[in-house]
Amino acid sequence: MGQLDGKTALVTGATSGIGLAAARRLAAAGAHVFLTGRRQEALDEAAASIGERATAVRADVADLGDLDRLFDVVAEAGDLDIVFANAGGGAFAALPDVTWEHYAETFNTNVGGTLFTVQKALPLLRPGASIILTSSNIDIKGAASFGVYAASKAALRSLTRSWAAELAAQGIRVNSIAPGPIETPGLSGLAGDPVSAEQLLKNLAAGVPMNRLGRPEEIAETVLFLASDASSFMTGAEIYVDGGASQI
Repeated sequence: MGQLDGKTALVTGATSGIGLAAARRLAAAGAHVFLTGRRQEALDEAAASIGERATAVRADVADLGDLDRLFDVVAEAGDLDIVFANAGGGAFAALPDVTWEHYAETFNTNVGGTLFTVQKALPLLRPGASIILTSSNIDIKGAASFGVYAASKAALRSLTRSWAAELAAQGIRVNSIAPGPIETPGLSGLAGDPVSAEQLLKNLAAGVPMNRLGRPEEIAETVLFLASDASSFMTGAEIYVDGGASQI
């Protein structure tokens, strides 16, 4: 038997990288997984790679109408046991170059999208459910030209604590994962071209005590831990999965 047999999970931002790896891991452990993403073709490919335990629903978490449609579909299948609110992103912008559009897009997706995903999931969550947020180890570090993104992730750390306190009486746990640099398309996409991307990845790996980037599958194992009964006495916590970058 799998650790998550009979469970239902929702993973946002599941078309690639950490989200896709987590969706695959949760399904492999026995859960039926609803996957969301903004790109229909990539979303369909992700669901097909998982098989019959996956249901794809196109949704942009920064669009409340999309979220309503998503949860209408989820509700038809029943209740939820796991929410991995993973959708997010960011871009470099030094302080003099930050625009309102840059700020709004980052916070609307990373903070607003997470907030309203969790809010709309609440009526479907069973006692014992697990909510997992994707933060970042940058929430306790400084990074030049990445301040807006870092602030959005610090907000998620704060929401983890607040929601854990608020939902404890309902038997719902809330924790977050703080990855370091993980080898994903999103990380490479921060650079403008392949040569710059290669240099960026080398520089990031050099800043990790384990001297490498993480793999999406390593984050997925932590998601499984927080989703399962193995973490039943954990709430309000943040787990740093970053090769020691934030601790050493």
